[in-house]
Amino acid sequence: MSELVVKAKIKELAKIDEKSLNVSTDFYEKINKKVERIILEACERAKANGRNTIMGKDV
Repeated sequence: MSELVVKAKIKELAKIDEKSLNVSTDFYEKINKKVERIILEACERAKANGRNTIMGKDV
């Protein structure tokens, strides 16, 4: 599956006390997999509830 997260946005957010942190390549891979899992689980929940739309309540 393609990238679901924007690396630049992660880098922008990865800070402590306004100091930027380095982000390893494997972090992007893991967070992408986690987002993919969340989306697929939301799809299953929507389907189980007879909907064709995933919603915030499916997360």
